[in-house]
Amino acid sequence: MKIYLASGNVNKKREVQELLPSHTIVLPKDEGIEFDPEETGSTFFENAMIKAKALYHIVKAPVLADDSGLCVDFLNGAPGIHSARYGSIEGEHVSAEAGINKVLSELKGVKDRSARFACCMVCLLDENRFYSVQETCEGHITEAPSGSGGFGYDPIFFVEKFGKTFAELTSEQKNSISHRGRALFSISRFIKGS
Repeated sequence: MKIYLASGNVNKKREVQELLPSHTIVLPKDEGIEFDPEETGSTFFENAMIKAKALYHIVKAPVLADDSGLCVDFLNGAPGIHSARYGSIEGEHVSAEAGINKVLSELKGVKDRSARFACCMVCLLDENRFYSVQETCEGHITEAPSGSGGFGYDPIFFVEKFGKTFAELTSEQKNSISHRGRALFSISRFIKGS
């Protein structure tokens, strides 16, 4: 099945394609579609649904959308839904490095560095039928970035199970425990049953 991914992020596309290998995952820009809806929701679910509906109205085909982010306990859940723009002055997307630097500076000298990645994923099959799931992956924030894999905050998110940051894991290891991997596993069961 051809599924549109409501994102412009090629790294997300790669992860989704790895986890849904029997489907063809397409970004809007792959087909020349301009797509950048304003994420005005106050939750991961609201933002995922905004993206899913916006893209569905353009392509009239199955859409997968997620909203995900890093939630740090000491920062009261920040950056959270603002993860892609954390460290920005005017709310625009910033580089991963800028977001990482802001988180690390805010945690300087802090002992409790517990955090989680959260992902809410919506699969919209038609205007009236959707499935939504939210998953998390627990970990903590390191003192400094480590690893070159993954993307976003992966170099500072340490998971006990492997004793490494997400950026140090193979894609198979990361997908087996990550917030997005867990959400996609659930979504894949929904798609198979549809």
